[in-house]
Amino acid sequence: MNLPSKLTAAMAFALMVASALPALAFPKKQQLESAYARKLTPAQNALIDKAIVREAVIVKTLRERSPIVETYIQNMRPDPVMGQTVDSDVHFLARVDFGKVIGENSFARGGQLSTQGRFKHSLSYITDLSLRMTYNEAGFVRMIVVDSAGFDRQHYNFTFLRNDFLGTVPTVVFDVSPIKKAPGRFFGRIWVERNGGNIVRYDGNLAGGEKDDINRYFHFNSIRTNVEDGLWLPTASYIEESDPKSPSHSLRFKAINQIWGYSLKIPAKESDEAELEVEGATDESQQNGVLGPLGAQRQWVQEAEDNVIERLYTAGLIDAPSDFDKVLAQLANNILAYNQIPIDRPVRVRTLLTEPLESVAVGNTILISKGLVDTTAVVTADGAQQMGNLNALLAFQVAQIVLGHHIDTKYAFSDRLLFPPESAFQKLPLFHTDADDTEAAKKALELLSVKDLADGQQYFGLYLQQLQAREKGLKALTNPQFGDSLIKPDGTFWMQALISKAPKLNDTDLKQQAAEPLNSYLVNDPWTDQVIKLNAAPEPLLSARDKLPFEITPVSVNLSYWKAPVSPAPAPADTATPAPAPASQPQR
Repeated sequence: MNLPSKLTAAMAFALMVASALPALAFPKKQQLESAYARKLTPAQNALIDKAIVREAVIVKTLRERSPIVETYIQNMRPDPVMGQTVDSDVHFLARVDFGKVIGENSFARGGQLSTQGRFKHSLSYITDLSLRMTYNEAGFVRMIVVDSAGFDRQHYNFTFLRNDFLGTVPTVVFDVSPIKKAPGRFFGRIWVERNGGNIVRYDGNLAGGEKDDINRYFHFNSIRTNVEDGLWLPTASYIEESDPKSPSHSLRFKAINQIWGYSLKIPAKESDEAELEVEGATDESQQNGVLGPLGAQRQWVQEAEDNVIERLYTAGLIDAPSDFDKVLAQLANNILAYNQIPIDRPVRVRTLLTEPLESVAVGNTILISKGLVDTTAVVTADGAQQMGNLNALLAFQVAQIVLGHHIDTKYAFSDRLLFPPESAFQKLPLFHTDADDTEAAKKALELLSVKDLADGQQYFGLYLQQLQAREKGLKALTNPQFGDSLIKPDGTFWMQALISKAPKLNDTDLKQQAAEPLNSYLVNDPWTDQVIKLNAAPEPLLSARDKLPFEITPVSVNLSYWKAPVSPAPAPADTATPAPAPASQPQR
């Protein structure tokens, strides 16, 4: 028998064997789906029922809240060295009244999404996200909740997948799909914590199982934080879409929604904003003696400072006083001490809870944005690089204080600040003039040249080189919301002279890390607004693609249960000088 005849005989034998096999050896699609959707146990059914009830409670709670929502988007393009880089970006910040945007009838139009009046009410600040996709009110809200218009067994099928731990939180994972495919319905996966039945994580999209989702919907991964006993509220959503035309599989865009300030006062008719307490505030007024003219002037500036800081805090724009702020304040006052500069009262530091890279001095209080702290927090064995970066940032604003570039004293009049919290975004411009910044930059270089600080100048010079290389794609990130930019109007930096003190930027050098990704060092508690250090283990760099300077990265899902703050135990009656109780750390 020749070779063709042998092949023909073999094929015929294979076809005969295949036809004789039982049908179960080649199951149909419907049979596969039936095997996958195995019957839920009574315990799993009970947990789903509890999750449905709890989700309704979350929706109701959100309707009563008006938190801060920050949306930052990066459009990506391929890069031969870094794999991908930011091509352009968009940033939005607003206080959102969820009571106006979470509705019961979001999908009452037969599953069709309206293109009219997108992001009405509090979300009017987002009208075009420059992503060539259809964004609308329903799409945004559906990243905050799983489905406000019917998350129940009448609209969804649930399939058990596995048991899982997210950090220290035990969860049961279910795949969720709408019973009837409809655009706008959630299609994806949920993580339900076993103890209380709360949905603590969910990812997927809003296409309702439709195949043409890429043009109208995006994929997201949302997490929630246990802010009080039994209450889990949305904290962040990470969104990304791949570029189908990219041979290197680079992303089309990635974005992050961050939510905080849930405990802010809602601007209701009967609310009295004047009764809000500023946590950690102390009375620093002089109790004895008469002030001279200069002392009276400085006290007037301080009154304006205190009024503005309180207003920014009650508006949810700066953090509650934290241990991290105390560390920054110590660094700022050290700069004065090293330069032997006396000052009438210590410098304070607070953190702006926003992404844009900016800082500003409000009287004797320095504000540094969370994005600026995160991207400069390059971890090294000796901590010198992060320390050098922070000293440079603080020196620029310490120089503003030393030079007398104080806040507009009109804010010492309390009526200047009697406006709704959401207006703080427009009514509190705090930036300095170009002339002030030019003078402050020169003074800052002088402050940093002392022996104790000189060695750290190279690190911020390296950071500025990395920002310079990415600046064209980061226009929104480098555009300040309230304070001073790092960049001069001509495109160079106020601290440009530090670049000459730094080694040359080399993206392929894995021993050199010039800047970190966003959200790499601090997280802020969405309930208390305190910033907390991440304490994440450093990851080794394997290639230039691992550097990710100034980029958005997926949100962490290392969750934990809320713990009530521990009150110091009362000292025994016979103890004259009790030992101080350890400071309690905020829990996430």
